[in-house]
Amino acid sequence: MAAVEGYCVKCKAKSEMKNAKEVDMNGKGGVKRKAMKGSCAKCATTMFRIMPSAKKK
Repeated sequence: MAAVEGYCVKCKAKSEMKNAKEVDMNGKGGVKRKAMKGSCAKCATTMFRIMPSAKKK
């Protein structure tokens, strides 16, 4: 799995996520959205990144 990068609110900078895992979250209209949840490599604060949704055809 490639390294996932997200924004750390505590460090106020982009940082690599440690122990990143994919989770489902509830979106508008009851649609499930994919997201990555992990911790900051520098300060260990919980990080969360919403992944792009698949395009409908």
